Amino acid sequence: MTPISLASIGRRRFLHGAGIAAGSLACGGAPLARAAQAELIARQPGAELKLSGQDGVIPGRDLREKVLRMEEWGMQGIELWGGGLPGRIQEIKDALRGTALRVSAICAGFDGVPISHDPAVREQAIQSINAISAAAGELGSTGLIIVPAFNGQTELGFVEGRKLLIEVLANIGEHAHRAGTRILLEPLNRGEAWFLRLLADAAAICRDANHPGVAVMGDFYHMNIEETSDLGAFLSAGAHLHHVHLASAKRNLPGQDERSFVGGFRGLKAIGYHDYCSFECGVVGDRAVEIPKSLEFLRRQWAEA
Repeated sequence: MTPISLASIGRRRFLHGAGIAAGSLACGGAPLARAAQAELIARQPGAELKLSGQDGVIPGRDLREKVLRMEEWGMQGIELWGGGLPGRIQEIKDALRGTALRVSAICAGFDGVPISHDPAVREQAIQSINAISAAAGELGSTGLIIVPAFNGQTELGFVEGRKLLIEVLANIGEHAHRAGTRILLEPLNRGEAWFLRLLADAAAICRDANHPGVAVMGDFYHMNIEETSDLGAFLSAGAHLHHVHLASAKRNLPGQDERSFVGGFRGLKAIGYHDYCSFECGVVGDRAVEIPKSLEFLRRQWAEA
């Protein structure tokens, strides 16, 4: 079967909500036609490619040097580690001062496990996440990325874990929203976390949580393993999507292997995505040379999408 198909991605609800007739797409497992893709894109204005990177990916002696280099390369955001973030607020503001760069997402860094079977470990996660969210909000961040539980971190099954996650999200989502940011649920691949692997499932959890402080992010590396279609995955996330991680199939810079981003970028254009796409990956070769090459590769892929 062709990866991009109505049967494989099941997007009738999205299409209906976007005012696009289901009849405009081929049914019965036939490919999603290029003309139909163009129609989807045309119905959702405002999409833009805003490039970001985790500070650990960017070369530089300190955060200020990294920020200046990113601005020189035409990047728009920097993603930061959540561990110790409350104590780094002034350092980060100083590093960004006078530049157009903004803080995109905050990546994890919290203690505990949000859906641990142990109440004390859950409470540790809630308190730690709330403290980082407060700092993220002060920095104007898109949101704090969380994984509900990695493999081996909880004894709860899927049903119990999901019910518990909705309860936990009511707390941390409200705290994040009041701080001016969000909680971003990240689906991983089965080798890291069986509990949450698909963007559609993360979006359904957001729907059940029903809170503006709860959203979802997508990671091209994990999506390459778990999703049947990059385009379909982003369509299913829809308005819940507020951050994207960029990585090749081998978890290196985009463009350093044959992994295409065009289908995923078509999906982002289709939903009018305007938050950040951020490097979370390794780099083969000289970072000062390879990162600008990857940025140009991504801009070409976006133009093609």
